[in-house]
Amino acid sequence: MVQYQRLIIHHGRKEDKFRVSSAEESGGGGCCYSKRAKQKFRCLLFLSILSCCFVLSPYYLFGFSTLSLLDSFRREIEGLSSYEPVITPLCSEISNGTICCDRTGLRSDICVMKGDVRTNSASSSIFLFTSSTNNNTKPEKIKPYTRKWETSVMDTVQELNLITKDSNKSSDRVCDVYHDVPAVFFSTGGYTGNVYHEFNDGIIPLFITSQHYNKKVVFVIVEYHDWWEMKYGDVVSQLSDYPLVDFNGDTRTHCFKEATVGLRIHDELTVNSSLVIGNQTIVDFRNVLDRGYSHRIQSLTQEETEANVTALDFKKKPKLVILSRNGSSRAILNENLLVELAEKTGFNVEVLRPQKTTEMAKIYRSLNTSDVMIGVHGAAMTHFLFLKPKTVFIQIIPLGTDWAAETYYGEPAKKLGLKYVGYKIAPKESSLYEEYGKDDPVIRDPDSLNDKGWEYTKKIYLQGQNVKLDLRRFRETLTRSYDFSIRRRFREDYLLHREE
Repeated sequence: MVQYQRLIIHHGRKEDKFRVSSAEESGGGGCCYSKRAKQKFRCLLFLSILSCCFVLSPYYLFGFSTLSLLDSFRREIEGLSSYEPVITPLCSEISNGTICCDRTGLRSDICVMKGDVRTNSASSSIFLFTSSTNNNTKPEKIKPYTRKWETSVMDTVQELNLITKDSNKSSDRVCDVYHDVPAVFFSTGGYTGNVYHEFNDGIIPLFITSQHYNKKVVFVIVEYHDWWEMKYGDVVSQLSDYPLVDFNGDTRTHCFKEATVGLRIHDELTVNSSLVIGNQTIVDFRNVLDRGYSHRIQSLTQEETEANVTALDFKKKPKLVILSRNGSSRAILNENLLVELAEKTGFNVEVLRPQKTTEMAKIYRSLNTSDVMIGVHGAAMTHFLFLKPKTVFIQIIPLGTDWAAETYYGEPAKKLGLKYVGYKIAPKESSLYEEYGKDDPVIRDPDSLNDKGWEYTKKIYLQGQNVKLDLRRFRETLTRSYDFSIRRRFREDYLLHREE
């Protein structure tokens, strides 16, 4: 279950906390604007508002979702992201014998060590040996997990000590294993075990932090789990050419010339190209997934061929995948009727019910070949990352989950270039309607319940709610998605034949 503790960065108040004063921006000593500055500011404000009117006018003519999709296509065609300036992160360049820690991030801390770096798992330490007589680098402590703002989970994450030692005086053991490439240390503790957190807090930040090494990097995992390596080994192999190191389980002294401790994270399930060397985006991350799972998918196809298993032919009709929830909450109670309606609309339908033990390559294969994915808000919606850009993602949004649905999945899906549709259910489509009645605040004012705290949201809207779709109402969404998929296929076929 995704933890709904809101980070301040999602609220309008964030500017109050992080705004830079005019004096800091200009280098001046005063804290107030002059009259001339005020006049200029008002003029600029007026021009900005006027510009916004021209920019926003197409939204009213064509609709927000359509324009965002067209904009994503335009950016893809023009390659605008490659021209965005890169903001160089702190501690990206340091001298030998130095420990530099960047603690300015809301979500994670990052420390970089350069020189003679050695592991000491027994003391949960990483040592930096230096012969400098004037080295006064103070010891640092860091928890290499990307939810530093959430105290409750960070209390469970193992802390590492980063310590400078005099190589002339130290009697510490020498290297058992020497690596001639850098290391990245990170934890697979915390919320690992939930697919949303595994990608948002782990895999995507690992891509952001390590992609510029071009696979010439060793990953050292704190709180290592065998199952994690089995589950994500295909993806990790696209980021590193070297075996994983279990920090606690491998008691040998591993030595590196450089180490990054902790991972960089940008936002929910996304990559900010302006913060990444090479202007990498979330589409580049998806390409990593594509390469990682391609070999296994070929094997699965071969196994089916040898077993004479006939796969459904999705070439003629668009393919729709229903990501069905397992368990007793947020299920589609009339799922069988939804399947019938989708088939009547013109789709070939696959109902996918992933378990914790389901191989990721099999899930990727199903969604990578689909035109539309439907699912009820929850951690499994993370699998929208497996959809190809320009395909359709329909998220069914139960009562009381609007903010989380849009923040965690809706907005990131648009950044991937998907045609995102947020289907907010009507009160009568919720199982809570019969349980509480139309006049109860649970139905009438979900925000008032959410404001009481996470436990209320969790108990009522996440664990206590199912969905029974009004298929007459939902039919329009299916029809539009079908039409969009047919047009997209036609355009792609046309462009392919034109190139030939």
